[in-house]
Amino acid sequence: MSTLTVRTAETDAPILDVLAERWSTRIFDRDADIDEAALASALEAARWAPTAANTQAWRAIVARRGSRSHAELVSTLAGFNSAWAGDAAALVVFIAETERDGKPMRWAEYDAGQVAAHFTVQAHANGLSTHQMGGFDAAAISAAFGLGAELTPITVMAVGELGDIRAASAELQARENAPRERRPIAESLLVND
Repeated sequence: MSTLTVRTAETDAPILDVLAERWSTRIFDRDADIDEAALASALEAARWAPTAANTQAWRAIVARRGSRSHAELVSTLAGFNSAWAGDAAALVVFIAETERDGKPMRWAEYDAGQVAAHFTVQAHANGLSTHQMGGFDAAAISAAFGLGAELTPITVMAVGELGDIRAASAELQARENAPRERRPIAESLLVND
């Protein structure tokens, strides 16, 4: 379908295939509905992500393309994200519950990240493509969905089937075919005794 360069990561140590093969596309099939079984599995993986003291201090908004919620979320996306993310079959907002019973939930944002990561890996294993975005208006999401002050949107994730790169703009094609790169692990380890 699409003319992409090889997307499997070149790793310095062996990792699971599902991790090496996962990448964040910006090209989604705008005509394909979300695979509901694959979405349900990804949400179930998210549900079973580890959280501090099993507090499960996270929530999510799942908005399928064509719904009012999907349109609301697209309107909150910043810059370049708004140019492509609306094609995704679903947008998922991962939300941290940063306060409970008047007490701060110190690990909630970390836990929401774990939840999003588990969702991403399971989605990829089930044939869905994903792309997490930090460029969005969190206050607009909170207002649109009536979120209380204790609920903080952390990321918006586009989810759906991979689209045809040949139908994408030249800019999107270039981004999709750019090499996958990460800094060497030694640059990330502050201590490695």
